[in-house]
Amino acid sequence: MRFDLTDLQLFVHILDCGTLTAAATRSHMTLASASERVRGMEAQLGCALLTRQARGVRPTAAGHTLGQHARDVLARMQRLRGDMAEYGAGLAGHVRLCGNTSAVGEHLPLAVAGFLRSHPRVALDIQEHGSAEVLDRIRQGLCDIGVASDAQDSSGLLAEPWRPDPLVAVLARGHRLARRARLALKDLLAEDWVGLPHDAALQVLVRQQAALLGGQLRWRAQLQHLDSLCQLVGQGVGVAVMPAAAALRLASASGARAVPLSDAWASRRLLLCTALPERLPAHARLLLEHLQGQAVAEP
Repeated sequence: MRFDLTDLQLFVHILDCGTLTAAATRSHMTLASASERVRGMEAQLGCALLTRQARGVRPTAAGHTLGQHARDVLARMQRLRGDMAEYGAGLAGHVRLCGNTSAVGEHLPLAVAGFLRSHPRVALDIQEHGSAEVLDRIRQGLCDIGVASDAQDSSGLLAEPWRPDPLVAVLARGHRLARRARLALKDLLAEDWVGLPHDAALQVLVRQQAALLGGQLRWRAQLQHLDSLCQLVGQGVGVAVMPAAAALRLASASGARAVPLSDAWASRRLLLCTALPERLPAHARLLLEHLQGQAVAEP
């Protein structure tokens, strides 16, 4: 069996993209060349690796097993490049860092700035995903380090408290409830609401908690970005729930006011997560240590 690293990387791209066309593009090769490589792998193994479907491909049992081994080999090669790069010139490598909306938008930019200044030969790829997907990507070897909410199941990973990430209610300054010292979700059930898209993790959480209280929220608008959301709240369109760090940055300039939530589920924490720290590339271990040093204790 003679698979090279290009074969393995292509096959991982196929599993991630779900189509040969997209995987070929990501691998910088033609579709014909990608198809020929897959056929060559199948011929060497004597079994099918992919099941062709109308809208893409899915791995067979053999393909799933090959994918797991391919990810492991590629991760080992990445660690090797990182560990050996200090002996050569040029870029030492890159670290893949995933975070949820609050982490990427409010916490990570300043947290990693010092690391990037101190390590000019390390590139950092920061991607935003929902907390559940962040944890899944770590488990699948698709990112080195993740920052996710403690509301998600982090079992099987090294997950340590990193920073408080409480949720607050955001209301227009002139709203009748805006001067309260604290609010509970039950106080807001009868209000019009503004929020993130329907499938965003934060909106799913708020909907679930409202349903437990026997309420169904009236959504006036759902937007992609927290700053746009805050502007609508400031104009009196509706109320919202958002991370306190974002509200602190956005609310005042938008004509809105943030009010702490008393509900237990709103007292969230961000977790700093990775799979096996000892298997991280050297530069990724350094970033992990740097982020651990950026942890903030509960107030």
